Amino acid sequence: MHRKFVALILTALVLLIASGVVSAESSAQEPQYAKGKILSMEYLPDAGFEGSLGFGAEAYHVVVEIVSGPFKGHIAETQHFITGTPAYDIHISAGDRVLLAIETVAGEVSEVYVADNERDRSLLWFTLLFVLVLAGFGGVKGLKSLLSLVIIGVMIIWFFIPMLLAGNDPILLAVIVSAVATAFTITLVGGLNGKSAAAIAGTVGGVLTAGLLAIAAGGMARLTGLSSQEAQMLVYIPQATDFDFRGLLMAGIIIGALGAVMDVGMSIASAISEVHKADPGASVKRLFWSGMNVGRDVMGTMANTLILAYTGSSLSLLLLVRAYDIDMIRLMNMDSISSEVIRALAGSMGLIAAIPVTALLAALFHAKSRPL
Repeated sequence: MHRKFVALILTALVLLIASGVVSAESSAQEPQYAKGKILSMEYLPDAGFEGSLGFGAEAYHVVVEIVSGPFKGHIAETQHFITGTPAYDIHISAGDRVLLAIETVAGEVSEVYVADNERDRSLLWFTLLFVLVLAGFGGVKGLKSLLSLVIIGVMIIWFFIPMLLAGNDPILLAVIVSAVATAFTITLVGGLNGKSAAAIAGTVGGVLTAGLLAIAAGGMARLTGLSSQEAQMLVYIPQATDFDFRGLLMAGIIIGALGAVMDVGMSIASAISEVHKADPGASVKRLFWSGMNVGRDVMGTMANTLILAYTGSSLSLLLLVRAYDIDMIRLMNMDSISSEVIRALAGSMGLIAAIPVTALLAALFHAKSRPL
């Protein structure tokens, strides 16, 4: 019995050491990424094989130069394959800039392969164009809008996402981020005044309305929050966070509705402010109904904007539904379809709710001494 116990301990130690070696080797083989340039490509006619979906695959001998990172200037040779799978194939040619995956051994390059096309430069140029257009048409207010966009992006990336990964309540976090983002953006663009205060209150009220309606409707429809592939992948992330997936869905609805609701709130508050400037003696009632009339005009286009935006994001799903001729009764009971419908309708109703709140508060501020 004693010998069996010793043998068991020794076996366990060997397995632990072996697993440690394997882990060390696997971690050493984690690729590094760098930018590269295709110097030349040569088709290999004898290296073809049967690719996916029954298509014949193509093989190429590729010479690449690493143009960034610690191995900058290194020339490497590799093979690149086109397998006939459009979702995964990377089409390249000589002179293209690409993203390279670099495997190293003892600090030296051992293998290089093409991981993807280089896209960050295109994104950078397009971002610069956006900045120029925003600054050119918006002037100082355009630059302020850009600053608020940067701050909101930093808040989402460095606060919202990490707090979600830590397992905090997604709905509460979404409300906090929405309130802070709204207050900062509207105050920065419109200044610290009653107009901004009314727009902030109306926006927060509209977003809260959207969130509460989404929570109620999602509960009645028994949405899981796991209808998308990305949400399902969150189950297996290394942080092993115990997510509230339905809460994540509702948080997404709140954040997604924020932009349109904020736009409506600011538009109504600004319209009432201009009416007050043109007629300083206007009563609360007149200012309120001026804001409501503007809100009704904006409401139609903004509601369409939300619904069309959500439709656009689900276009592939809608095409699949049409292509396979899914029955309407099945379609309307799908988790993914129900989630998108509730997302669009809750956001639109939140937008509508922001109109009277903003109009009333802005009217009261501008004509607080006037009779109703």
